[in-house]
Amino acid sequence: MKYYDHFVLPFLIGAIVLFAVVLYKYVRWFWLLPPEDKRTFRRGIFTRKTFGAVGEVFSESLLHRRIFRANPLLGYMHMSLAFGWFLLIVVGWMETSYFMRWGFAPIHTHIFFKYFFSGVQNEPYYAAGYAFAMDFLLLFVLSGVALAWFKRVRSRAMGMRRTTRHTAGDRVALSALWFIFPARLVAESTTSGIYGNGSFLTGSVGRALSAGLGPGGLAAFEPYAWWFYSIVLAVFFIAMPFSRYMHIFTEIPLIFMRRYGLHSGDKQKSYDHFQIEACSRCGICIDPCQLQRDAGVDSVQSVYFLRDRRYGRLTEAVADNCLMCGRCEQACPVGIELNALRLNARDDMRNGAAEGRYDYVKGADRSAGEGRVGYFAGCMTLLTPRILDAMRRIFEASGEAVWWADKDGGVCCGRPLKLSGEVDAAAKMMDYNKGLFARHGITTLVTSCPICLKVFREDYGLQEMGIRVLHHSEYMLGLIREGRLRLKPGATVYTYHDPCELGRGCGIYDEPRELISGVGRLVEVAENRERAFCCGGSVANTALDDDGQRAISRGLGTALRATGAEAVVTACPLCKKSIVRGTPQPVYDLAEVVAGSLA
Repeated sequence: MKYYDHFVLPFLIGAIVLFAVVLYKYVRWFWLLPPEDKRTFRRGIFTRKTFGAVGEVFSESLLHRRIFRANPLLGYMHMSLAFGWFLLIVVGWMETSYFMRWGFAPIHTHIFFKYFFSGVQNEPYYAAGYAFAMDFLLLFVLSGVALAWFKRVRSRAMGMRRTTRHTAGDRVALSALWFIFPARLVAESTTSGIYGNGSFLTGSVGRALSAGLGPGGLAAFEPYAWWFYSIVLAVFFIAMPFSRYMHIFTEIPLIFMRRYGLHSGDKQKSYDHFQIEACSRCGICIDPCQLQRDAGVDSVQSVYFLRDRRYGRLTEAVADNCLMCGRCEQACPVGIELNALRLNARDDMRNGAAEGRYDYVKGADRSAGEGRVGYFAGCMTLLTPRILDAMRRIFEASGEAVWWADKDGGVCCGRPLKLSGEVDAAAKMMDYNKGLFARHGITTLVTSCPICLKVFREDYGLQEMGIRVLHHSEYMLGLIREGRLRLKPGATVYTYHDPCELGRGCGIYDEPRELISGVGRLVEVAENRERAFCCGGSVANTALDDDGQRAISRGLGTALRATGAEAVVTACPLCKKSIVRGTPQPVYDLAEVVAGSLA
């Protein structure tokens, strides 16, 4: 039996190119990892984490469970293409191995089985077994291809307001992918029509082709059909590593590395490659973006940021124009650390070695008071004096002795500067503040600003200094549970806005709600907790103009008014300032509501 024909050459060349490029990328990226990350990876291989990674590869890379949860129709499309093709390969290998009596078979014989094994396909048990299974799987994949075609022209019918714009490499790979399985159907059906075999799909199409072209015409057409199938496979394989479809191979090692504990951190850019090229550009991150939804900005979303960074054409205009609210990261089915990647890009673009203009951090200590509990108001709280006054009343009512880190002004926490990309200058501010905290011997640090809270918990290393860091919602609830504060219940109907840095950033959702429920009635906004809208005033966006910020605030205001609440409560001074611009409802910080309800 013949196991080779010239039409397999394009496929073999494409497969070799694909293997070589992917191997080169893997080796290079692993080589560039810091020594500690390499050790972490090696330590993780022979642990239970590997089994968890294997399960995640199956559930996410093949079944696309997260996409299913977000959009069942889109999930089915991705799953039918990924899992269906995987099963075609596995069952096709079993099919070839069976007829080869489990001996060696060149790789192309699995792919072009119906051509090379056309004579054995008339066996009755074959038609009832492998032939039916392969036809069923091909139909399964073709249903996904049909949905992919439909999504390009009617994305809203698939539950997406926007689809992504592709690069030239993406379009080549996508076009080839769209033709692979129709070409396979035609090629296999042609051979089935000549030999009178095949199952319900290829057999039926083969009979139709035979009736239309005649036996002689069908035999003359057969080589062209197999050549075309081989060529589109080769085009897809060669284009894949240079297109968004590199995610097929990159998402798998990313899952293992993430399970082992690797992540994209400051000054650590090599792991970024795995995350950037694991993006499939599915477009799921576009719809949650309020820049696109409310401000009409549709070229800076994470999918375009990752695309531009991957191909070395990222501009500051794209890197800076992001709220970094985390809505897209929460929606990303691959789990890419989108905010960390954007911070790293800004660091590369803007960070300097010695920012002399920030030498003022060596200034005098402007703190006041004494106590084991320190209160760091933060810049935005200092600009919102009612919050500062509310915290003073709460401290006094609880009998807490407080050290005020910046009541009369002080040094910023450093996070706004870090978000802008000037990481080294931010580190100077952090070092100054850490020295201040150590000098005054505090054991608990309270802040009303979620922006400060996040940087205190993630970048300061205060836990190693024996300092516990609390948001004022956590601190106030602790005082109530200890019996040091009592609140008077009321009848006011409130709705609560989850600040991005407090909720998605620090995972604090329940404490503010418990406090509000103790002083009034809480009604939830439709988009809450992990899906909460940004207020629009993010310090992370250094490109959006005032009109754009107001538009986002108005979009949030519409959602808040829809609850019918009498007043809005938030737990972030920046959010309070922004929300006021978008709704006529009274807007309070959580500390104001608690202070106003003290018994």
